[in-house]
Amino acid sequence: MTDPLVIFTPSGKRGHVAPGTTVLEAARQLGVDLDSVCGGRGICSKCQIQPGTGAFPKHGITVAQDALSEVNAVEQRYDDKRGLKPGRRLGCQARIQSDILLDVPPESQLHRQVIRKEAAQRDIHLDPAIRLVYVEVTQPDMHDPSGDLERLRSALRDQWQIEDLQTDLASLKTLQTTLRKGNWSVTAALHQTDGPPRLAALWPGLYEGPVAGLAIDLGSTTIAGHLCDLRTGAVLASSGLMNPQIRFGEDLMSRVSYAMMTEGGAEEMTRAVRDGLADLIRTLASEAGIPPETILDLTLVCNPVMHHLVLGIDPYELGQAPFALATADALTLTAANLDLPAAPSAGLYVLPCIAGHVGADAAAVALSEAPDRAEDLTLIVDVGTNAEILLGHKGRVLACSSPTGPAFEGAQISAGQRAAPGAIERVEIAPLTRIPRVRVIGSDLWSDDPAFDHPVTGICGSGIIEAIAEMRRAGLLDASGLIGSAAQTGSDRILPDGRTHAYLLHDGEPRITVTNADIRAIQMAKAALYAGARLLMDKFGTDSVDRIVLAGAFGAHISPDHALILGMIPDADPAQVTSAGNAAGTGARIALLDKSSRPRIEKLVRQIEKIETAIEPRFQEHFVAASAIPNSADPFPLTRARAALPEPSFQAGADASRRRRRRPA
Repeated sequence: MTDPLVIFTPSGKRGHVAPGTTVLEAARQLGVDLDSVCGGRGICSKCQIQPGTGAFPKHGITVAQDALSEVNAVEQRYDDKRGLKPGRRLGCQARIQSDILLDVPPESQLHRQVIRKEAAQRDIHLDPAIRLVYVEVTQPDMHDPSGDLERLRSALRDQWQIEDLQTDLASLKTLQTTLRKGNWSVTAALHQTDGPPRLAALWPGLYEGPVAGLAIDLGSTTIAGHLCDLRTGAVLASSGLMNPQIRFGEDLMSRVSYAMMTEGGAEEMTRAVRDGLADLIRTLASEAGIPPETILDLTLVCNPVMHHLVLGIDPYELGQAPFALATADALTLTAANLDLPAAPSAGLYVLPCIAGHVGADAAAVALSEAPDRAEDLTLIVDVGTNAEILLGHKGRVLACSSPTGPAFEGAQISAGQRAAPGAIERVEIAPLTRIPRVRVIGSDLWSDDPAFDHPVTGICGSGIIEAIAEMRRAGLLDASGLIGSAAQTGSDRILPDGRTHAYLLHDGEPRITVTNADIRAIQMAKAALYAGARLLMDKFGTDSVDRIVLAGAFGAHISPDHALILGMIPDADPAQVTSAGNAAGTGARIALLDKSSRPRIEKLVRQIEKIETAIEPRFQEHFVAASAIPNSADPFPLTRARAALPEPSFQAGADASRRRRRRPA
């Protein structure tokens, strides 16, 4: 009988362990980042994990209900005294009995994920949907039998010329208590965009406390939030966390499959992502030193699958052609609709989706970068697990989505990990000696500096991109992505790896190599990204663009030179390639702080032309051509970055072999 297979997310590390092995022991055997300070006695709770159950086609396993041992006395005692979140187990106590998928939540990770989605500096016109007014309400009278809400409406009309105040049950429940506590003087927070005003909050007397709003970028891998002062527009706090849904699948289609194949799977993923949002809101409020109840307005951007799951809509239709959304329109809800710990009547604006698999996050990028107002033909690439691509200028904007997969996030890479302290994020390889030096997250020093003493734990997405590009530039691999032997490259850092070779990037603990399998994973991801961009250029009837903007947390950390060498993006002068940082998050902030931007983006998404890559024959053609490093069929002349590429001695034979295979019969 085969030993149980254990798969850890978000790291993606997997391996077989003996039946009865504790989760903590398995994590240590497989090099998984699971915290523990009490020596496995069930006291510290640092080793909490969240097991998944049901079918996981992406990982090739089905997890039984009894895949872990039953809750023991130690876990029960801890739960009784301090409490465990529903479904959580203590890794030092739970024993693996059969195939299992385990999620390590952020608080259980020894080296926490770095969510690099900081709020970009941006001038935003300040006109929020929230307005505060102080109002004095007439006290009730036996001779005037109107209700308290009716008299509040009358006072707003007489003192502020505000008509038709709307309210919900949450506000109505506290109305009478607040009026009497304030001796009939109150401060009302009114939420208004293009319809009647709605009561978002009510305080006794004159309220001068915080008035906050929250912009949320809900990605398939990470969730980022920017807490803003609605009076000044200042960012009070920015933070992020891993999307808890990763344990159900790293890519969107895996999650759709989980919803389709597991009874109650969609509801389970909805609960997970809402819990994650709630945790993020509490963290942000704590960092800013304000109560969550002072958050009065929220904006949310996300891709279509996240859109459906966070709203509690089954994503089944998004898993098959024609990829129909339940709705592509913007939604105006309240925080209570999603059980979020803000003011119960706080507004929640969900930006519109463009169509199919191009969601509200792409709409937010369009709002932030405004390609529809650009004089230059601009290509905007939001790099992530699922890349959103926009191309346009004044008069016409095209959009598509390209399934790049999780390799850019460090998944599917032999030493890959998420961006966390100790992860290699920068790489340089000397062209003559072929000796590398690296820089890790958490240190400003390169590894060849005598003062460098930071532990190296793995390699993240930007690190593997730079490593492969540098290997190509140093002549260690050919255009097909094949690593040469030590004899061919003249480097003693080339090691045998089965039928291929690997490059020794870090000769320490742990030993980190770049394998041909790693290169293949990145080739597939970058080919999908490039193919999407080229497809939009075909539709535009052009072979060149004036400007390329790399967006997203990952895109912000890619150097243009390395992106061009790898062939991730169409060839261009590196000076034409810029970074927009977390453009989706910026778009969410614009929608939060300037209510006039909401009808603008709703109008723009109706004008954007959506291109569906799944049914376009040329997408596959571009994908195949883009697998080379750099791309073999790019129509541009070589840039400075490409002109610097050497031709390895083993390249000619590989090219001739390919030409023979392609020659018509």
